[in-house]
Parts: sequence; C-alpha cells; structure tokens
Amino acid sequence: MGGDVDTSDNVGIAFGAVIAAGASTAIGAAVVFFPKLVKLASRRVLAASLGFAAGVMTYVSFVEIFTKSTGAFTQHAIDALNLGDDVDPTTDQQEKADARGYIFGTLSFFGGVVIMIVLDKIVNLLSNGESHGHPHDDDDLNMLNPEAHKHDSNGPNIPHCIGCSDDPVTELDTWQKNAENEIEADRVRLENETAVESGNSNSNKKEEPKDGSACDLESFDDDAEKTKPKVQIETSSFNALEDATEKKKLQNMGLQTAIAIALHNFPEGLATYVAVLSEPKVGMILAIAIAIHNIPEGLCVALPVYYATGNRWKAFWWGALSGITEPIGAFFGWLVFANSFNEMVYGLMFGLVGGMMVMISFRELLPTANRFDPKDTVVSYSAVVGMLVMAVSLIFSFL
Repeated sequence: MGGDVDTSDNVGIAFGAVIAAGASTAIGAAVVFFPKLVKLASRRVLAASLGFAAGVMTYVSFVEIFTKSTGAFTQHAIDALNLGDDVDPTTDQQEKADARGYIFGTLSFFGGVVIMIVLDKIVNLLSNGESHGHPHDDDDLNMLNPEAHKHDSNGPNIPHCIGCSDDPVTELDTWQKNAENEIEADRVRLENETAVESGNSNSNKKEEPKDGSACDLESFDDDAEKTKPKVQIETSSFNALEDATEKKKLQNMGLQTAIAIALHNFPEGLATYVAVLSEPKVGMILAIAIAIHNIPEGLCVALPVYYATGNRWKAFWWGALSGITEPIGAFFGWLVFANSFNEMVYGLMFGLVGGMMVMISFRELLPTANRFDPKDTVVSYSAVVGMLVMAVSLIFSFL
C-alpha cells in the first residue's frame, strides 16, 4: 500500500456495500409472506450459493487481503527506518522488512481464526446452554405426558441457524412441510369462503331423522354424559399446554438464532468494509457473495418465529434485524481507521479479516453446502466459479 491509496474517498461506498449486504437478510425473511417460495426452495440452489460465497471469500482472503496485510506490515517496517522519501532501502533492509511483514501478517491472519473460534464457542453456548431449556416451565406438561420431551436430553434444546445446523436438510424439509400445510389450509379456507358466498344451501340443510334416530342420538347414558365434558377439558388443557410449550421453544429458537447469526455477521460487516475501503471493485464482489449467503440466514431466523407466533411481520423484522450487526462491524472498522490511520493498523485489520473469512468459509459455508449436496454435484464447481469471479474482478481492478 505504502500510503498511496486515499481510502477516505471510499468510506461512503464501503458503508453502502455493507448496509446492502446486511439488508439481504430481509430478502430471506420476506419468505414468511410467500409460503410457496419456501416450498420451492432447492437444496442444490442453496448448496451452490453457499459454495459460491465460500469460493469468493476464500480466494480474496488468501490472494488479496492477506497480501494487503503483509504489504502494510512490510511498508511499516520500511517507514520505521526513517530513510526518507527519496532513499530506497538496501537489499538487506528490504529482506528484513519483507520477513517482518510476512510474520506479522501471518500472526494477524491466525488471530482472525482465533476470534472466529471464540465466536463459535459463544454461539454454541447460546444454542446448547442448559439455561435455555426452562425445564421448570414444562413440569405440568411432563406430568401429563412424560414422553413428550424425552428427546430434549438427546441433543440441543434448539437447532442452529442454517449455516451451522447439525442437520440443515431435515430443517429445510420441516419448513417446506409447514409451508405445504399452510398453502393447503389457505386453499381449503378459500374454497369454504367461496361455497358460503355462492349460497351453497346444502351445507346449511339438516336431514330429517328417520325411524326415530333423533331420539336414539339423544339417548345418552347419564354417567357417560357426565364423563364426556371432563375428558374434553383434560384433553383441551393438555393440547393447549403442549402447543404453548412448543411455540415457546420455536420462538426461543428463532430469537437465539438471530443472536448467533448477528455474532457471525459482525466480522462479515468488518470484512466487507475493509475490502471496499481498500479496493471498491473487489469489495463489491465480496459484498455480493456475503449478501447471497445472508439470504438463507434471514430465512432461518424468520420461519421459526413465524411458526411460533403466527405473526408474519414480527418474524420478518427479527429476520431482517439479524443482519444489523454488519453495519455495526463496518462502524467498528471506521472507528479504528479514523483514530489510527497508519500501515500497522491496516496490516492488522486486513490480517484479522482474512482469517475470519476463511474460517467462515471452512466452518460454515462449505460444510453446510456439502450437507445439502452430499454427492458434490454443484458445491466444488460453484466454489471454483466464485474464485473465478473474484479473480476476474481483481484483474479488472488493475486495468
């Protein structure tokens, strides 16, 4: 870099790109208004999109961002010699500066890896922590049906987001089944409304009883008549309690998933900001890749909340707001660069960002893509296409 790039001109573009990438979670969250879109979701499409994003993020991290990091550290080492603008370093000085740049760039890169590992641990605590189970809330239900929640002890209380779920395929299938049920319920409701509006008299007519069958229908045993309401009350109470408990679980799942995704989106926002700040053309491709994989993340926050509450707008806003930490990550980057505008800070930030994005690709995007596409019909190819797109964008950035 050597201080030859005026990054201040790119601040507005960088923030705009980050906001757009973060807002793409709203696109995924909007499926709560269109159940047919959930039903039409394709495993291969999801696998390809995640693979493409991983290819872009991995390639730019190793080829561009890591190079920027080592270059910034190298330039800082040369500047520390106070040679002056018109004096070039000797071969020995240049070699030492290059070595220092590579060492500190490497340390910064793996520092970003460590940060993502810590974030993963935090997400796991949020997802698997015993405090989220609220066992005392289920005591009444467990007394009525001890088998109702036996599965709770076999795994986490809530599933993860689509990018880190233990079984994203089953999760997607469940959502599609719910969407099919919703579509069918809407169809039946519309048919019933149409029948009523058309004055279908057959639904309102009552057939006259034959051979005294009316008397037979009313001839209940007194004891059975007394017992029937009691059974109905118990069943109704059990179903209501079970339904309320399930809704509570689903809502907790959605809200905690939003927190987990928000934690992951923070470094993504920082990465996009740093990339666009350095090279807008390259950063915009990265922003597009992040936006692509943010769409299913918004979806997997909104759907559980919707199925728990039945409130489409509430579900939508939770899904949309899960991406708000990307602009917060960008704001953090702006604060760092605004207060410490030097090569050392640039080298550190680029190194950290590179490590973070590689870990996001290796720990989330590629494993999840392979679960959607276990035979690898599209994942590897889409990852290579993502690398190619980023490589082409880098070539054009030099023209």
